[in-house]
Order: sequence, then structure tokens, then C-alpha cells
Amino acid sequence: MVYFVGAGPGAEDLITIRGQRYLENADVIIYAGSLVNTALLKSAKEGCKIYNSAYMTLEEVIAVMEEAEAKGLSTVRLHTGDPSIYGAIREQMDELRKREIAFSVCPGVSSFCGAAASLQIEYTLPDVSQSVIISRAEGRTSVPEKERLQKLAMHQSTMVLFLSSGLAKKVKEELLAGGYPADTPVAVVYKATWEEEKTLYTTIETLPEDMETAGIDKTALIIVGNVLGGEYQKSKLYDASFTTGFRKGLSD
Repeated sequence: MVYFVGAGPGAEDLITIRGQRYLENADVIIYAGSLVNTALLKSAKEGCKIYNSAYMTLEEVIAVMEEAEAKGLSTVRLHTGDPSIYGAIREQMDELRKREIAFSVCPGVSSFCGAAASLQIEYTLPDVSQSVIISRAEGRTSVPEKERLQKLAMHQSTMVLFLSSGLAKKVKEELLAGGYPADTPVAVVYKATWEEEKTLYTTIETLPEDMETAGIDKTALIIVGNVLGGEYQKSKLYDASFTTGFRKGLSD
């Protein structure tokens, strides 16, 4: 059996209980070495074979899984954050299906959740933004035309950009072209929840320069939007005048 496990955003104790259990019982672990906190590998049992996929191709990863399955061994494929977001797991699952190798997916805490916790913000504030766009700037990996940042920016909702910290100038240009005001607040979180976490507050206008000054050009999330500001409306859910299925509002 192959278990795709979300390792969480970085902190050793932010893996799920289920994911931790799979790690402890694994005979083989293939981890995303460039992103996963190696402290998690301390959970591996004696004799477990550990592979760093940063040095492997898709074919080599599948070959390790196939060999382990032939021997009746349990394999954990350890991905950063939650494997459903930029995890490149679809291609692995399809190859396992072709080989009729059973697998399951264990979700994890995404780094965009870890970043919000570090910044102590809420992505969805009443009358500010009720949508979160998770996307990326186009680099070596292409982006569908209709999902280019300039077009997504037209919504001016909360935006969380993965895999874009080395493209800050392009991010600025596309966000401005899409209609965000130049003074829209931006936060950059480098290695959210890791010990070496670093946060930066800036605006779209000064984003490239401030990131360069801070020395941040990889392994960071860029959060854009007015949810980073101080103005919002309180939730109706806890308003004393608002009736819910559990209590009667004072005005009714």
C-alpha cells in the first residue's frame, strides 16, 4: 500500500495524527527533500528505507513504490503542506492505477493555513473579501491564459500566491494591470511555521524592492489583499441581533 501524506507546512508537530501513524509504520519513505522538514523522519522505524525525491525523477519514484509493493511493504510518499495543492500527486496516482497498486491520501495542513496563523489574520472578512484565490505567477510552469494573475486580480479578493517569490516584479506588474491599487497591502511569509520563518509587510508597489532587501526569493508565500488591513465588519453570526438556528436575536 502507498500512502500519500501531507507533512504540514514545516513545523514538526503540524503533521496530522494519522500522517504520523503512517510514518511510524512505513517500511519505505519517499520525501520531498527540498521542502519537507527532515525532523519528521525521526519517526521512521528502524530499518525503514528513506529516499529523497529531490534527486529522483517520476519514473524512479514509481519504481521504488513498485518494488516495495512487490515485497508487500508499506510506502509513505511524504509531501509538503497538503498534497492536493501543487503537490504533483496526480501523475503519481495515475501511474499507480496503471499498475493496480493500492494507495490512499492523508491530507495535511497547507502552508497557506500556516501563513495565516503566523500573520494572525483571517482570509475572509465581511465586506472586505469572501473569496480566497490560490494561484501562482507564470514561470517555467505555464499558467492557463484565463488564470493569469492580471485576470484573477480583477476580483480584488484575497490572493495567496505559491511558487512566485522569485517572480516578485512580474507579480507586481500583473496585479497592478489587473486593477489592484498600488497601495494594496501585501504580506510575504518565508518558510511559514519553520524555526527560520520570516515575515515581511509591504504593498504591491514596493513588493519587489522589499523582498530583495529582505533576501527572500524562494520558499515563501505572497498574500495580497485588504484583509491585511484593519477595517472590516463584524460577523453576523455572533451579532446579538442576529437569529440563528441555536438562539433568538434581540431584535426579533
